[in-house]
Amino acid sequence: QLQACGGGLVQAGDSLRLSCATSGRTFSNNGMGWFRQAPGKEREFVAAINWSGTSIAYADSVKGRFTISRDKAKNTVYLQMNSLKPEDTAVYYCGAGRGAWVAQNRRDYSYWGQGTLVTVSS
Repeated sequence: QLQACGGGLVQAGDSLRLSCATSGRTFSNNGMGWFRQAPGKEREFVAAINWSGTSIAYADSVKGRFTISRDKAKNTVYLQMNSLKPEDTAVYYCGAGRGAWVAQNRRDYSYWGQGTLVTVSS
């Protein structure tokens, strides 16, 4: 029901835009979020947006570099990633929240996409 794409291999300083499209049902009334998981580490919060797009939160490590947005008409959530660093290397997952609000805890998410790999070389 959630399909993430847009990952790839880039160099430090490059940009990528991840997309998360929904199918089968819409999540227009749900908060949406992006998390990432690096090898050997737990899945961590990256960014989240509420149902209307009026409230957004970012992890400190990506503030000023990443931008989350959503297009309700396309049932798609985006993560624009600029000034990528090697430490951004991870599998990125999009999630649909249990409610309409911004959620930074993965336990507040009920649906997950399959993940898309982002690799940043130095």
